[in-house]
Amino acid sequence: IPSQQQQQQPLLSLAPAASAATSPVSAVGVASPVTSSDACLSIVHSLMCHRQGGPDSESFSRKAVESLVKKLKDKRDELDALILAVTSNGAQPGICVTIPRTLDGRLQVAGRKGFPHVVYARIWRWPDLHKNELRHTRQCQFAFDLKQDAVCVNPHHYERIACTGLELSSLSLDEDSGPTDDHGGIEGISPPLPPLLMPQQQSAGAAAVAKQTALPPIPQQQLLFWCSISYYEQTERIGDTFKAPYQQATVTIDGYTDPSSSHRFCLGQLSNVHRSDVAERARLHIGKGVQLSLVGDGDVWLRVLSDHAVFVSTAFLDREAGRASGDLVHKIYPGTYIKVFDIRQCYSEMRTQALQAHRASLATAAATSTSSSFTSLPAGPRLQGAAVDELRRRLCQLRLSFVKGWGPDYPRKTIREAPCWIEVQLHLPLKLLDDLLQSLPVSNS
Repeated sequence: IPSQQQQQQPLLSLAPAASAATSPVSAVGVASPVTSSDACLSIVHSLMCHRQGGPDSESFSRKAVESLVKKLKDKRDELDALILAVTSNGAQPGICVTIPRTLDGRLQVAGRKGFPHVVYARIWRWPDLHKNELRHTRQCQFAFDLKQDAVCVNPHHYERIACTGLELSSLSLDEDSGPTDDHGGIEGISPPLPPLLMPQQQSAGAAAVAKQTALPPIPQQQLLFWCSISYYEQTERIGDTFKAPYQQATVTIDGYTDPSSSHRFCLGQLSNVHRSDVAERARLHIGKGVQLSLVGDGDVWLRVLSDHAVFVSTAFLDREAGRASGDLVHKIYPGTYIKVFDIRQCYSEMRTQALQAHRASLATAAATSTSSSFTSLPAGPRLQGAAVDELRRRLCQLRLSFVKGWGPDYPRKTIREAPCWIEVQLHLPLKLLDDLLQSLPVSNS
């Protein structure tokens, strides 16, 4: 009998192994016993075993996972669902794993911001992912695109689809980009494939604004040109201003030398006796430059023809990213064709801000005068010059730097420290702003 038991022992030892085959398996093939009742560090360690690598640093990924686990500690069913989905590699996707939606929809981890479902999908599924490549599955009830108060970050509740455009708001500005970086890559963000976003593919927000805001009629003969382009090297303006006529809807700004083209502003033929070495080096990489195109009633689209990224400041992209105007510098990659100005959105914001500034001006004037000193004023206060200039700068112009970025995350804090950049004044919004300011009511008391 003992010999029979010894013969049966190996057969009995197979039973646990068979059941283990159906349990979640970690990346190294070891059964994962972790549940929501375990310590946070143990859960994080188990989930990090399934990290897919890629450009995001391990330190960043760990902080993102730690943040998520802590948020889910009071929702054990969702934390268990996340553990099971990740450790089974999607074999058991489970229920939605939700976190509260922030005001701008983005998650901040280690000083970087990104869309939460993208952050965790990059960690556990696709390291080179961009936001516009994700689509939620049918079972997901709290998908990011559903705009609910909670956002599902279960990476197996999303599918990857073909890239059609680049969501610039998902990019961080952690590192500078230099001429030696052919793709404008930065730490934590891999260079995307050149996207193509056609004019008819506007965001829902921009489309809604377009439907709600009607532009006042402006005879085209009042505007001979649709934009004026000035070129700068640091603080010094170089050469004459280039003006694009209305019949020339597309204008190219490149690094070549044609001095007389009506549709190309060639920066290569502009001389500067005080040109710095850094400007000289940056100019070598302008190449084919960029194209600006006037579309529809006054929208502007940008195409990057250069082999290097460009950096753009525009109120439209700020708003698309859910940020205050003037708060971001947007890095736009080679091959991208993207909308950078929306005329109806601009006019809607222009009306709102002009009226707010006008009321503030009236309130200031009322506070500095007394009824005993002044019974009436011959002409009420209008917007101060500084307020008008701020509206013009934020709503009626674009600024673009070649090769080098600027802002709080760069060595160059303002665009006036960039080696070579352009300022684009848009004539139609300038005309709309002028008409709007002229129509503001004047208080006589």
